[in-house]
Amino acid sequence: MPKPLTVAVVAGAALLARRAMRRRIQASPLWPMPALEEPVSGRPRSRALRLLVTSRETVAEGVVQLRLEGHDLPRWEPGAHLDLVLPSGLVRQYSLCGDPADTSSYTVATRLVEDGRGGSREVHEQLAEGMEIEVRGPRNRFPLVAAESYVFVAGGIGITPVLSMLRALPEGVEWRLLYCGRSRESMPFVAELERLDGRVTVVTGVPDLDALEVPEGAALYCCGPEGLMAAVEERYPQVRVERFTPRASAPGAAFELELRRSGRTLKVPADSTVLAAVRAELPNTLYSCEQGFCGTCQQRVLEGEVDHRDELLTDGERGDSMLICVSRARSERLVLDM
Repeated sequence: MPKPLTVAVVAGAALLARRAMRRRIQASPLWPMPALEEPVSGRPRSRALRLLVTSRETVAEGVVQLRLEGHDLPRWEPGAHLDLVLPSGLVRQYSLCGDPADTSSYTVATRLVEDGRGGSREVHEQLAEGMEIEVRGPRNRFPLVAAESYVFVAGGIGITPVLSMLRALPEGVEWRLLYCGRSRESMPFVAELERLDGRVTVVTGVPDLDALEVPEGAALYCCGPEGLMAAVEERYPQVRVERFTPRASAPGAAFELELRRSGRTLKVPADSTVLAAVRAELPNTLYSCEQGFCGTCQQRVLEGEVDHRDELLTDGERGDSMLICVSRARSERLVLDM
């Protein structure tokens, strides 16, 4: 065992390093960054911040947890997520799983997806303690609503938004959690969850959703792999879900697209996207995730009916804008303010 003096010296060094990181943030000329503006609509985007990675910890097999520190950070509520702008420029969304009352840091966890599009691999292989990273948000499209009781279903890394919800529930409120994964070793926070008064059921493998009991008046939440969420939605249409990958959608028809300010009229084929058609004419058009999550490609709609396929915009925003990476036209013609 290490001697007590050695432990004290190591702990003291870690504390001094953390304080030095905080001083770097507060002294940075990039902190805080001003609010960004939408390039077309003029509506404010989520504020962009430069934060410092002060902790990186493996919390399960293939899962790393990052602590991102700053100063006087925007508050958030359970269910909220953060956009991380990775060193390559990719934008990826991760649920916040720390303490909402902590205005000095954000905590996120991400699983390595071997056959993914590169975002999780970049987090795992390139983000290290001491690095600065740009973030946007927080935003919340998965809020915890008031209810008589709660039922949560989580699969793997989908536990992250649920964890913050469980921590925020008032004492005495009835709740239960069904938490499933490939193995216990791959399930983050499983030990902490099992200590919560026996209201947690941990399942390795495929869960028996037919045995899931949802009392009348209970709020039902689900986050996890698409197959799990689709299965829960099929049985319980009232379920609230959080997606970070696009659901499969039917192909659309070809339509005409007018870019009003540019004076151009294009054809969007049935097997292509508005973004691809626009970038063929306007190659500097901004985009990032190409999945309808980050909002980078949001554009103002002047005429036409939109087939919204994103997972980001509110009903109000959908009244006059669209994410051109995934959404299409329901009408034969669409006019954008571009």
